[in-house]
Amino acid sequence: MGVYFRYAEHTLPGPAGRLARDLWFAAPPRMAGLPAPEGGEPFEVEVQGHIVRGIVWSDVPDPAAPPRTVYLMHGWGGRGSQFGAMVEPLLRSGRRVVMLDAPAHGDSDHGPAGPRRTNGLEFAKALDAVFCRFGPADAVVAHSLGTIATYLALRFGWLGTKRLVFIAPMVESQTLFDQFEGALGFGKRTRRAFDRSVLEWVGIPVAEFDARFQAAQVEPVPTLVITDRGDRQTPYDDVVDFAWSVQAPLVTTEGLGHRKILRDPDVVACVVDFVSGRAATGGQVSVIRDGSSVA
Repeated sequence: MGVYFRYAEHTLPGPAGRLARDLWFAAPPRMAGLPAPEGGEPFEVEVQGHIVRGIVWSDVPDPAAPPRTVYLMHGWGGRGSQFGAMVEPLLRSGRRVVMLDAPAHGDSDHGPAGPRRTNGLEFAKALDAVFCRFGPADAVVAHSLGTIATYLALRFGWLGTKRLVFIAPMVESQTLFDQFEGALGFGKRTRRAFDRSVLEWVGIPVAEFDARFQAAQVEPVPTLVITDRGDRQTPYDDVVDFAWSVQAPLVTTEGLGHRKILRDPDVVACVVDFVSGRAATGGQVSVIRDGSSVA
């Protein structure tokens, strides 16, 4: 592959850029199914001619009251049931809980990009369509790429919410694109073609795949950011900068990584407290995973 890109840099940068785009947006293998709490009702919505699937739990203390809905948005390579540990605590807090699988992920069909590709905008349109099905959001809890997808749905769709919780947020893609360029060995001409191809295909410039940029385009709401100091997929310094930019409290864990953090009891409790309005909306908090928690 590297030989092709080195050759194409001088002869076929346009086709090489499109190939690089297709490789970048190749959908990962679907994560195996995870157990979800009992009592949920499966649902389907049509998004851009394809089916997105999810589960809704409505067993709240006062079913006659207007539903206070929390949407759970997973990230790249994930699925809705990763949030399984949060469902029952959120239900006990009086929330209706909606989780979904993004296109080409979990149990959902692929989207317009085809069976082997997807992108953050397809994620956003899926979230927005599910929102249109179930109505106003008390909160959106998003993981990894779900962060940018949520902002895109807020910016370009109907989605509205009172609060946001971002766990292990993907802050920006520019560094990842740079690493991808180095791994494939293509040069500046192919990179320019890649950037153009991304814009033409997704409709968003490469530079705008940044949570800080997208956050600046929408009305601010109370936000909580949670991340692990040793997360290998979301650099800690980037998350600190993002939390500062959106004036959000930051909860830092240690030893939980990128995915285990979604199941940690302290993290789950922190999310439920914030969604319920029982947590501070400024400053920083650290949850140190050495057998004790330090505020």
